[in-house]
Amino acid sequence: MPPGSDEAVLGAAGRSFDVITVGVGPALAAASTASALTAAALRGTPYGLVVSAGIGGGFQPGALLGSLVVADDIVAADLGAETEDGFLPVTELGFGTVRHEPPADLVRRAAESTGARTGAVLTVSTVTGTAVRAAALRERHPTALAEAMEGFGVAVAAAAQGVPVLEIRAISNPVGPRDRAAWRIGDALAALTEGFGKLAPVLEGWNRHDS
Repeated sequence: MPPGSDEAVLGAAGRSFDVITVGVGPALAAASTASALTAAALRGTPYGLVVSAGIGGGFQPGALLGSLVVADDIVAADLGAETEDGFLPVTELGFGTVRHEPPADLVRRAAESTGARTGAVLTVSTVTGTAVRAAALRERHPTALAEAMEGFGVAVAAAAQGVPVLEIRAISNPVGPRDRAAWRIGDALAALTEGFGKLAPVLEGWNRHDS
């Protein structure tokens, strides 16, 4: 995934939406999202939904360049410990969590409206740049379609305040050996823009209490 800022779309109870730039990486994404959620709650206009949106790398051939992926599982793929026996997520170390599941009904509606595929979107702090690491991630997360750097941070902040979260990614490059010539950022951003045009009615009509 090429570096670049990520966005969070926050929906209020009145069906209005705000778009904020949360920055690069899970920590900054979590802090920015938490700040926006807290400020809205203190104003008495809390948000009812958070959407983490941006570009990301796609695991080939499941997520082709320029396509959209909606996360049915938001996973912190490198939160844990390296051991002689391999990687252990923090859950196997006895604390923390490494995944957040968006509302299944919302995921289904979002995918249907945009033509996106659904699968796990991995959040990483270090972008994958080798075939070896790409293969290792796919082995640990066989349903993964994409990787990015912010979704899990956004999801953590949303979960802390009881707000549901959705993640949508437009694929700008393959996950694997770092090759700038293979990046299609413009195509990915165009796909994301078009996808949001189709997604907006779904977000406006979705009620978490109906799920």
